Amino acid sequence: MKGTTPAGASTGHEASEWVRSMFGRIAPRYDLANHILSLNLDRGWRTQTVRRVRHLLERPGVRALDLCCGTGDLLIALETCSGRPVLGSDFCHPMLLSAADKIARRRLISPLVEADALSLPLADGSLDLVTVAFGFRNLADYRSGLAEMHRVLRPAGVAAILEFSQPPGRLFAKLYGFYSKKLLPQIGGVISGSRDAYSYLPASIEKFPSAEDLAARMRAAGFHLVEFHRMTGGVVALHLGTK
Repeated sequence: MKGTTPAGASTGHEASEWVRSMFGRIAPRYDLANHILSLNLDRGWRTQTVRRVRHLLERPGVRALDLCCGTGDLLIALETCSGRPVLGSDFCHPMLLSAADKIARRRLISPLVEADALSLPLADGSLDLVTVAFGFRNLADYRSGLAEMHRVLRPAGVAAILEFSQPPGRLFAKLYGFYSKKLLPQIGGVISGSRDAYSYLPASIEKFPSAEDLAARMRAAGFHLVEFHRMTGGVVALHLGTK
């Protein structure tokens, strides 16, 4: 498995284009759907992520990137914490438009760039921190995504990947499986107007590497001091790795 595998996509390019189109369709109601479907827990997951990287954000002259920034929620939280701009990138234009609007309304200054996470327009070793929240799972090639994050980080730079995972507890895993496969597509489809997008979500989580597997992949990509922290019973996990 190289990366995400949407139904009907047989190549990495087709998978990438499907994901781009899907997020473009749901961008207008993406935030509302996220908050409702996560029972507003998504805000806490991002808050915990910012706390874990706060020591980096507080360093003088730190350069940070929020990869697959979507509508900008983590990006905004990172800038609010650091008091300095954080570069945001995404390859879905409608998502970036939503992010730009939110940034402007909050009178923040983080710049945005439309770019593919597998081919960033950034120099080698140019960043101290790269974050990605719920976007890594959608990459067409996970190994290439990790390699690109590693490439743009300076020595001692940190990658922080917040992503859905599989709960380790058997009972909770069954309950979560029922919710994600049966209820989530229906609720998400009504809110967003795109049921296929919210049928893709649980399928992509089920196919995604476990927290232990993703940690191993980060080590294979050259990251050290790799660790992960499960949240909400293992529904999500925050992975940290140092170059």
